Amino acid sequence: MKVEFEVLKRQFEKYQSEFEEAALKVLRSGYYVLGPEVKKLEEQFAKYCNSKYCVSVGNGLDALRFAVTALGIAQGDEVIVQANTFIATPLAVSEAGATPVFVDCDAFYGIDADKIEAAISKKTKAIMAVHLYGQPCDMDKILAIAKKHNLFVIEDCAQAHGATYKGKKIGSFGDVACFSFYPTKPVGAFGDAGAVVTNSQEVAEKVQMLRNYGSRVKYHHDILGVNSRLDEMQAALLQVSLAHADAGNAERNDIANIYLTGIKNPKIILPSSRKDVTHAYHIFAIRCDDRDNLMNYLKENGINTLTHYPVPCHMAKCYESLGYKKGDFPMTERNASTEISLPIYVGMPKEEAEYVVDVINRF
Repeated sequence: MKVEFEVLKRQFEKYQSEFEEAALKVLRSGYYVLGPEVKKLEEQFAKYCNSKYCVSVGNGLDALRFAVTALGIAQGDEVIVQANTFIATPLAVSEAGATPVFVDCDAFYGIDADKIEAAISKKTKAIMAVHLYGQPCDMDKILAIAKKHNLFVIEDCAQAHGATYKGKKIGSFGDVACFSFYPTKPVGAFGDAGAVVTNSQEVAEKVQMLRNYGSRVKYHHDILGVNSRLDEMQAALLQVSLAHADAGNAERNDIANIYLTGIKNPKIILPSSRKDVTHAYHIFAIRCDDRDNLMNYLKENGINTLTHYPVPCHMAKCYESLGYKKGDFPMTERNASTEISLPIYVGMPKEEAEYVVDVINRF
């Protein structure tokens, strides 16, 4: 049996008529940039996240970068970031002129809240919590630390659309939250797209200006901005994806349950979940000390897997100047050398997941 890591076409085919209807509606409308579909998506996604405002942008990195800038964070400031995230998280801090300060992750792949205070300095302006792989961070502890030290909280929700912490949607805890709508995400576009969600009118207006050449009124440019506008086509297609987001999360949870209950190989360390959270399972991350041999074995048996992320941010060449070294963040480095992501996506046949379980148990 052949098992691909992800087959995006299957999700498209599941809701094909809705996607095609949405696309044709835009083509026939005559509106293609910052039109009614963008406004509709922003209203729907703000409501979905239990927040007042949503501003769509060109991609997830821009969402993070604009969020940092809109909070007034700039050169000379520091933002605390977990070391095991995707490089976009610290890059957003760097592009705003500030400095990312890394801390280790916890057993659930989120930022280790118990290590945050030791990283706080007089320059610290914010904590960036990444709901990695689709599982919420320990938001109670993070919010308490932020309140104690008068810091902003930025949620990186790029992999966790619809996930909840103690019954509340992620993206509604911090001062601002950032989403990627990359095609593989729980709410995916058919290209690059992203959004910033917040309850602050000031932040929302600043992001609106940043995405549109720094302008409130056409040809009047109040701040230095860029062109990062979501187009009408992606906005319309994203409305379809959003309508099925909860069903998609449930489907991935069903696949995750097949893995969690079926994999019995003692060489495999399965992911665990915090209490009182619902997981989006954007990524199903197992760990194995014999990773390379396991991945080769799976490939020989027709199963394609990936690793997230083999080079930790603090060891990336682009951050050499920060002076971090191997051994600084043991949990992050352990994960980087042992993590394997198994296939999990909307439209994945149950039989394929069961085959993955059978092959892993025979390793």
